[in-house]
Amino acid sequence: MADSLPTTARLLLVDDEENILRSLQRILRKEPYELETATSGEAALSMMEEQKFDLVISDARMPGMDGPTLLARIKKKWPYCIRILLTGYADVTSTIRAINEGQIYRYISKPWDDEELKLIVRQALAFQFSERRRLALEKLTRKQNKELKALNANLENKVLARTEELKETADMLEAAYTELKQSYVTTTEVFSNLIAKRLPIHKQPNPLVITMVKAFAEYHNLDEDLSRDLSMAAALYNLGKLGWPDELFFAPSDLLSRDQRLEYLKYPVNGEQLLMSLEPLKETARIIRHHQEKWNGYGVPERLQGQDIPYGSRVLRLAVDFIELQYGLILERKVSRDNTLKLIRRYKDRLYDPEIADQFLEVCIEVAPDVEHDDPEILVLDTLRVKPGMVLAKNLYAASGMLLLNEGKELTAPLIDKLASFEKGEPDGYRYTLYVHRPDDEETENKS
Repeated sequence: MADSLPTTARLLLVDDEENILRSLQRILRKEPYELETATSGEAALSMMEEQKFDLVISDARMPGMDGPTLLARIKKKWPYCIRILLTGYADVTSTIRAINEGQIYRYISKPWDDEELKLIVRQALAFQFSERRRLALEKLTRKQNKELKALNANLENKVLARTEELKETADMLEAAYTELKQSYVTTTEVFSNLIAKRLPIHKQPNPLVITMVKAFAEYHNLDEDLSRDLSMAAALYNLGKLGWPDELFFAPSDLLSRDQRLEYLKYPVNGEQLLMSLEPLKETARIIRHHQEKWNGYGVPERLQGQDIPYGSRVLRLAVDFIELQYGLILERKVSRDNTLKLIRRYKDRLYDPEIADQFLEVCIEVAPDVEHDDPEILVLDTLRVKPGMVLAKNLYAASGMLLLNEGKELTAPLIDKLASFEKGEPDGYRYTLYVHRPDDEETENKS
């Protein structure tokens, strides 16, 4: 038996409307599934005879054989295939019939929510996997009991059988424990998605913070337990913010009022307290508690200094600051990827562990994301590469935060020269990053 959830599954999508099938395929195409389609109940049954499917999604209303009839026949002949019904709000009768006769896992009302549909499919497959494991374990238990009864006639055989049983039980417990630990990681990432819902889609840091700590752990060969604890801490580091009002949740931390600042500084401890009752998350909670400590001893909640700060907390602080600076969740302005890296270098002996900061910067060369730049129609240039006639796609700020040029400003040769002159006077080698619309002539040249 496998010790982890399956990496793929075979799904059959059934609907007489091609546009619905295409929509379902689009939603599920990035999931680890093999997708097949059928435009009628009869065609679906024919495919079921020839191929094995883990899950079937069927529309309720179709010419000829309708969805409830199809799912009832699948239940009778392939009872372990998960069945989901797509139904309109008015299809109460067919939905009840599908529940009673087809014993469906879920029904999904049209129009559906894409993310909810994907989550339902994942949950259905996880349920199916658990059921298969349970049945396999029951089968194994029955087999072992039968063998044990046969060996009871002989004491020596009985002792040997008992020894073997204990070994198998220990192996099963070890496998179950490994699976449980992985389940905690998966669960924390699910909760991370719920936390992210409080923020706009373009300001959700948790997924990228998770990516950064996993990349760091892999790059520097951290041990399995620490890597797992770090990953879960990255998923849940802002759990303590869930009770905040929107104005506090959305505001950059350097713009908070005195009272808001006091509330802000409590969030690492609040997050730890929410996890205290979960023994497997004990070390994760400790990492979260101290991830706002500073290397120089002026952080929260305990003003720990240097090596007294837990190692995982020092790594998490770097990942959180790297992503949140780019998202504009720390400073009033968003900081470009390159300038974020410069800020980490600048403060690596005050805010961050210098050694870990250098290791983190090594990782950033390969995998660090630029959260601002995901549009192929926007170029990211420095002052040496911009040309007259280019138009700014984003506001340009000086190192002090002062607005230099507005989005939509067309660059001229004298303006570019003036920017280069201002840049030379910026502290600590600060360099301007300009986001400009790709010129039409460049698009034409690239296409040709």
